[in-house]
Amino acid sequence: MGRRKGNNKSSSGNSSNNFNHHDTNPIVEDQDFEDTTESSNLDNTNYELDESIIGSDKTSADYYFDSYSHFGIHEFPPFSSGHSGFIAALCRESQNSLSFDGLRDPWVPPEMLKDTVRTKTYQNVIYQNPFLFKNKVVLDVGAGTGILSLFCAKAGAKHVYAVECSQMADMAKEIVEANGFSNVITVMKGKVEEIVLPVAQVDIIISEWMGYFLLFENMLNTVLYARDKWLISDGIVLPDKASLYLTAIEDAEYKEDKIEFWNNVYGFSMSCIKKQAMMEPLVDTVDQNQITMDISKMAPGDASFTAPFKLVAERSDYIHALVAYFDVSFTKWPRSRATHWKQTVLYLEDVLTICEGEAVVGSMTVAPNKKNPRDVDIMLKYTLNGLRCQVSRTQHYKMR
Repeated sequence: MGRRKGNNKSSSGNSSNNFNHHDTNPIVEDQDFEDTTESSNLDNTNYELDESIIGSDKTSADYYFDSYSHFGIHEFPPFSSGHSGFIAALCRESQNSLSFDGLRDPWVPPEMLKDTVRTKTYQNVIYQNPFLFKNKVVLDVGAGTGILSLFCAKAGAKHVYAVECSQMADMAKEIVEANGFSNVITVMKGKVEEIVLPVAQVDIIISEWMGYFLLFENMLNTVLYARDKWLISDGIVLPDKASLYLTAIEDAEYKEDKIEFWNNVYGFSMSCIKKQAMMEPLVDTVDQNQITMDISKMAPGDASFTAPFKLVAERSDYIHALVAYFDVSFTKWPRSRATHWKQTVLYLEDVLTICEGEAVVGSMTVAPNKKNPRDVDIMLKYTLNGLRCQVSRTQHYKMR
């Protein structure tokens, strides 16, 4: 089963060192989400946020002012390189800048560029298929440092338009010039939805749009906007497939250390912070149930969905959390393979005692937050009718 490798006896002051990878041995069998996913919106009448349970519905822009509990829970101080998703949340200054510097905090690009699995996947797909880029016009959505644009230019693209709405665009221009690609790459600073391209159509759209839980800091709708506005009829979106998976893990050490801790803090109850800890999914690495998105065909509203799941235990054990992770693929490209990013841990209020062969069944509803569509609201419903445990519960989570 998925266990943490950290030593549970470490003091809380050193617990950030225990933020390690899960073992690649989940409790449940690898099973796909049922094929029937339905479009959903967490803001409709079927789902109302219960503020008595979750408090006011803050967005990432609010977290600068109440981040104590957040960083107390996960113990990553501001601007620590350990948790870029939450760093970005603190850097956002207004609703109008949510897709600007908040997503391009200067501490984030090094971590992204050093993610060799992800960056090398893009590089390999482009370099190993140069004939697909030869004399083609490419649009890089959310270009950041311009690394993907540079790959495309080196592979023989006729021209690359690198669109970046943060201050990173200025640095990208310098990087392009320093590497001698100014005649091939044009860096454009601004929102994709507001810029005016000097061409009517592009042959290829490339973007590294995926966030934690696949949809956090959701740039997907921006990619779909660009696709519908500029991509030629037989054009290519890279990557073109994304799949979201769900599994279950035993994780008693972490839950005891970081969540149950708030029940007794030096003899005092701080259980109100525990409620916040339970609602904030943990982003970590764990090593199934599947939802697949076809980026070349899907509509913007498809990013909201409800998907049923069934997780069958391979052996008797405890379940402390469900884990969501994703991979992306380049199915139209001859030489490529799927890759995945960090996983998101959804801790359960109950510790489930499950016997071999028993199943946790339920559904997961996902939708952009109504105040800030780059944040994600998650509703998890689960039921276990087992020999040793019977439970049915609904929990809400907020990716901020």
